[in-house]
Amino acid sequence: MIVKSELEKFGFHFLIVDLGEVEIMENISDDQYILLNKNLENSGLELLNDKKRVLVEKIKNAIVELVYYSEEQPKVNLSDYISGKLNYEYTYLANLFSESQSFTIEHFFLEHKIERVKELLIYEKKSLTEIAYLLNYSSVAHLSNQFKKMTGLTPSNYKIIKL
Repeated sequence: MIVKSELEKFGFHFLIVDLGEVEIMENISDDQYILLNKNLENSGLELLNDKKRVLVEKIKNAIVELVYYSEEQPKVNLSDYISGKLNYEYTYLANLFSESQSFTIEHFFLEHKIERVKELLIYEKKSLTEIAYLLNYSSVAHLSNQFKKMTGLTPSNYKIIKL
């Protein structure tokens, strides 16, 4: 809503206003760009004009969408999912992401999966079996091992500490 509101203040007509992406019909002058960016920064948002930075944000958004908003995790591997979603070769995306973020796409994905596991354990009171199924883990043991490796705690210990 903030982005739409700011664009409307400038009289811009937009085709797309979506998570991390805006497409407007008009050309933006340098002065308009600076002012729009300043107004968005006041709301905690940022305009990205560098195509590589935009692509990195699209990778992040695709992963967040996959982990938090998909009803069921796809049965394809992450590289196929990301490259299919963004229509780029995965090797290019992985290299771009690693250069920009100093960690890999896989690490970003795992961090978000573990955060999702925490939410499902604490707030939605799901069992480890249900969570393993929802997040497409091969087994509860695999989920537990990955959770412990990332957090230093077993899921059971984490749940005890947080409840």
